[in-house]
Amino acid sequence: MQADKTILQMKYARIVRLFADKTGLTYEDALGFFYDSDTYRLMSEGIADMHCLSDEYLAEEVEIEWEAEKRR
Repeated sequence: MQADKTILQMKYARIVRLFADKTGLTYEDALGFFYDSDTYRLMSEGIADMHCLSDEYLAEEVEIEWEAEKRR
């Protein structure tokens, strides 16, 4: 199932804001990381209805990816 593009863009913005707040990154840095994340890719491709999950859950998923990237 594909979500409406406008609604999806608003969801991305909420997720990025939560991710930035959790990590202390600037909004711009958080946005850049988000658009390179697997979470974004899965959401934008409509895989497993990821867009149906809560903003908080998805922000945590992005944070997990960010933490893993920091350890590399």
